[in-house]
Amino acid sequence: MGLFERYLSLWVGLGIVAGVGLGLWMPGLFQGIAAIELAHVNLVVAVFIWVMIYPMMIQIDFAAVRHVGERPRGLWLTLVVNWLIKPFTMAGLAVLFFEHVFAGWVDPQSASEYIAGMILLGVAPCTAMVFVWSQLTRGDPNYTLVQVSVNDLIMVFAFAPLAAFLLGVTDVAVPWQTLVLSTVLYVVLPLLAGVATRQLWLRRGGTERVTQGVAALKPWSVFGLIATVVLLFGFQARTLVEQPLIIALIAVPLVLQSYGIFAIAYIAARRLQLPHSIAAPACMIGTSNFFELAVAVAISLFGLNSGAALATVVGVLVEVPVMLSLVAFANRTRHWFPA
Repeated sequence: MGLFERYLSLWVGLGIVAGVGLGLWMPGLFQGIAAIELAHVNLVVAVFIWVMIYPMMIQIDFAAVRHVGERPRGLWLTLVVNWLIKPFTMAGLAVLFFEHVFAGWVDPQSASEYIAGMILLGVAPCTAMVFVWSQLTRGDPNYTLVQVSVNDLIMVFAFAPLAAFLLGVTDVAVPWQTLVLSTVLYVVLPLLAGVATRQLWLRRGGTERVTQGVAALKPWSVFGLIATVVLLFGFQARTLVEQPLIIALIAVPLVLQSYGIFAIAYIAARRLQLPHSIAAPACMIGTSNFFELAVAVAISLFGLNSGAALATVVGVLVEVPVMLSLVAFANRTRHWFPA
């Protein structure tokens, strides 16, 4: 591991502090950046995520992708966790905390909106960031691509009815533009660029050239992650300062959900004797969220200043620190799995 990867937690921590500080010092700048969006997808954040993911896409070997079907258990694990466990446990924890544990601190209307926001996070599995977590745990990039692609396909059909069922409404308005644009920006375009780059480097220097090129781009991948963190925390700096108690209350069930889902998936992966390069990314996909979609749906259903929108944003804020801790845990327990 290079300097950037070895001390990634430190860089992210500094990015969080810098984001909050800059957001308070120059709110106009972050408001201007936040306004640069299309279909609720912030284009500046999209660029940084693209920079983050592109080096990982170069490692994908399409000649090996076709063999993923020979090892289906990792894919089945991801699907079961994402669609049969995670949405319902998230809904259960949200109701438990905001209708019972925290009932004395939050009014019923706000509580119902916080619950709705957390449910929307629970039914939106990760699309982009999982490539980062996969790389940090030395996951199989080909298998990760297939896992993400299958989840995206299922999400197109399952997100609206599942969200409607858990929210108790029948007309969840899914912003299809957001869903399609996010998939194109975060998966399709970097994948095409990565494939083209890989083929070019293979022709010019073989696998050694690919290895050298990916190593040279890794610092840019970390830069993209940290820049994304700075922007996300900068966008919400005022909220973090003005409503720390509410944010802390929302964070509790979200953090418990993340660690709980990871534990369920990780134990199952070990029981299934999956190799670590498949087990770790499979668990990461189930733990992290497609926050752009959840935020967009929360805004469209409940409004920009609603408790539901705030809950989805808090999901963004807690995800990076939590996922980094799980990456560290997964790397330290590599010996639990077959080589």
